[in-house]
Amino acid sequence: MFRTALRNVLAHKARLLMTVLAVMLGVAFVSGTLVFTNTLSDALQKQSAKGFDHVDVAVTPQWKDARGDEVGASQELTRALVDDSARVPGAERAVGVVTGFTALADRDGKLVGDGFQSQGGNHWGEEDPRYPLVEGRAPRGEGEVLIDARTAERTGYGVGDTVRLSVDGPVLEPVVTGVFTTDDGNVAAGGSLTLFDTATAQKLFGKEGAFDEIAVKAKDGVSEAALRAQLEEALPSDVVETTTGQELADDQAEAIASSMSGLQQGLLVFAGIALFVGTFIIANTFTMLVAQRTRELALMRAVGASRRQVTRSVLIEAFVVGAVAAVAGLVAGVGIGVGLRSLMGMLEATVPDGPLVISPGTVATAFAVGILVTVLAAWLPGRRAAKIPPVAAMGSVHAKATTKSLVLRNTLGALFSAAGVAVVLAATTMDGSDGQAPMGLGAVLLILGVFVLTPLLSRPLIAAAAPLLRVFGVSGKLARQNSVRNPRRTAATASALMIGLTLITGMTVMAGSLQRSIDKMAAAAIEADYVVSMANGNGLSPDVERRLKEAGDVTATSPMRNAPSRIDGETEFLTGVDGSTIGELTELRVEDGAFEVGGARVVVDRDTAESYGWRAGSDFTVAYEDGERQELTVAGVYEANEVLRGIMIDTATLDPHLAEPADMLVMVKTSDGASDPVKDRLEKALGANPAIKVQDKKDLSDEIAQMFTLILNMVYGLLAMAVIVAVLGVVNTLAMSVFERSQEIGMLRAIGLDRRGVKRMVRLESLVISLFGGVLGIGLGVFFGWAAGELLGTRMATYELVLPWGRMAVFLLLAAVVGVLAALWPARRAARLNVLEAIKAE
Repeated sequence: MFRTALRNVLAHKARLLMTVLAVMLGVAFVSGTLVFTNTLSDALQKQSAKGFDHVDVAVTPQWKDARGDEVGASQELTRALVDDSARVPGAERAVGVVTGFTALADRDGKLVGDGFQSQGGNHWGEEDPRYPLVEGRAPRGEGEVLIDARTAERTGYGVGDTVRLSVDGPVLEPVVTGVFTTDDGNVAAGGSLTLFDTATAQKLFGKEGAFDEIAVKAKDGVSEAALRAQLEEALPSDVVETTTGQELADDQAEAIASSMSGLQQGLLVFAGIALFVGTFIIANTFTMLVAQRTRELALMRAVGASRRQVTRSVLIEAFVVGAVAAVAGLVAGVGIGVGLRSLMGMLEATVPDGPLVISPGTVATAFAVGILVTVLAAWLPGRRAAKIPPVAAMGSVHAKATTKSLVLRNTLGALFSAAGVAVVLAATTMDGSDGQAPMGLGAVLLILGVFVLTPLLSRPLIAAAAPLLRVFGVSGKLARQNSVRNPRRTAATASALMIGLTLITGMTVMAGSLQRSIDKMAAAAIEADYVVSMANGNGLSPDVERRLKEAGDVTATSPMRNAPSRIDGETEFLTGVDGSTIGELTELRVEDGAFEVGGARVVVDRDTAESYGWRAGSDFTVAYEDGERQELTVAGVYEANEVLRGIMIDTATLDPHLAEPADMLVMVKTSDGASDPVKDRLEKALGANPAIKVQDKKDLSDEIAQMFTLILNMVYGLLAMAVIVAVLGVVNTLAMSVFERSQEIGMLRAIGLDRRGVKRMVRLESLVISLFGGVLGIGLGVFFGWAAGELLGTRMATYELVLPWGRMAVFLLLAAVVGVLAALWPARRAARLNVLEAIKAE
């Protein structure tokens, strides 16, 4: 039986090629993902580990937990603690570390690197072992700065140049006094690092006299554990905590692995989809191969082969095909991993240097996936073939499915579909997070149900295309009949395309609807003409609002200033606003009382009010950050949204209790409204600061749309793999169908159907099957997009379903193109069949 199986594989090389390609693509996607993420993770871990070479023990401030009326805060690391750390017997040196966001502008005035990767810090004295200078000298005073070598190379800055940068608002123009090298991971990833002298850094980052961390280096022969023990004995345990350099490196490695795990899982999901689609092709291929060899299998049964042996022979064929596909997929996957790494470099996403990582786990996964998927997909056709009685197989009595099997299939499909729809509908009535798992379960049940029902659905849906097919005469009529001749085969072929289009359509519906809802939210809640914020999401200096007030045409401004507090033993964040202008800058629906902010009167969103049992007129006591307590009165309760929510309090009441006021954003209203000249004036008033964004409602909407577009394009690109696999499935089905119908095609040619007619027949059959899968996929995608939107609508009041008719038409056209392209080779092959040889074929 083993030799027979191998002979069958070699005898049907061309027929199995598409199956090998389908499995290979899926395996390549899986192994490529693993190679890419493992390589990237390994390079980042090694790069980050270098950053801890100068730290044997890190001393950090302890965090005071919030208790009673106390707001949690961190202890302070003073210069005295740095000196105490340096005097420990096992310490070679101790360096006080100060860090914070610093936005550096390039020569065109644009922000260097990503906002979250643009960092600043302090340079310790004339020499800092963490940042060796390659050019120039250390900075001295507020007008001098160092830049890292990578940033110097990218921007063209050098010693003596004046640069423009910002920390939390105002623009500074220091002179570059030196260039240094660093192993900092953010710099390696494309960010920038600027260094000031310690006093300047402390002042700019609002940490005068304090440090974020103390980096202690051990003397030769002193272990990290010994140094840590000495520091814990010398420093106050209620103020600081210590961590070894190895622990820091391990934590960083774990964080990198965790972030890579998210990326890896996301990519593997799409690889799984491609493999899932590929299972339809494999099952279809082996079903057709087994059907073509029924007499051969029957003869084997007649001469003594058992059912188990027949099934085993089919599974051996599948094993060989899967092994070949796994090897090819692994090789292709390594190429994909290398390609993705190069692509990141082309997109200016800097990747640290490092070797290509092909782990044993990647190799094992490639073989396990390729072989298991193929064998499992081939098991059912092999088992079905083994159950056919030899006599029935000889006479082809088994060719048509029995009424009992069709009734059972349709009943199961209907039950699965009904259960899926019921669970999805039930999930739409739940709260957002509670309904996610049920909706996922319902989606799986519904997709399985539709797949099982697809043979039943194929007849009426394909029949609907009959009027259009009549235009093509005999070829169109034959194409329709061929499409419904074997509903199971048609269903399996169409289902592969259906799954890809279901996901694409669902994501498109969700993205369009979310975009519309966010546009409505911004338009409904914000009356301000502009919103000013930091590029990295950090707080703005209060000086920004003062400068905006001085700009021409500005009629009203208000900050949104977050501050922690304690209410009834719970931590609540207060939002400081200008009580005299906030009403002009927002449009929030008041459900109870009046929108009045000033003095001890505040407004509260509905959810917060309900959680504390407040209503208009309720009094409550708040404990501020500095420990002071005050009784406040709820003037009104408003309906919150994703932009505005929480407890709003006047900044005149809040600011005296804040150590370091910082604005998350500033809303601005002008006399001339939103226009390009007004925006330019505001940006100039802020010194053309690279760290600050001045956005009107359209800018906010476009920024969100850009994010959705990027995500959608990534999803389309990843799902393209599943669509390619589906194309191979259509090609495979048509090619084998042409082989099965060789005699029939020969008879059609003999009675007058020319080659052009044969080609048209095969192409129309492919087109009908593809459009059938496209209609099902788009229909399911719209349903899932609507259901997910209903779930999201429980948390977003402005959510509105938007059906992207234009894109859905494009998706349907894509399905048609798939059908046309997939038919090119099978149609050409059918047309070139020799008439006499085809008639004699069995």
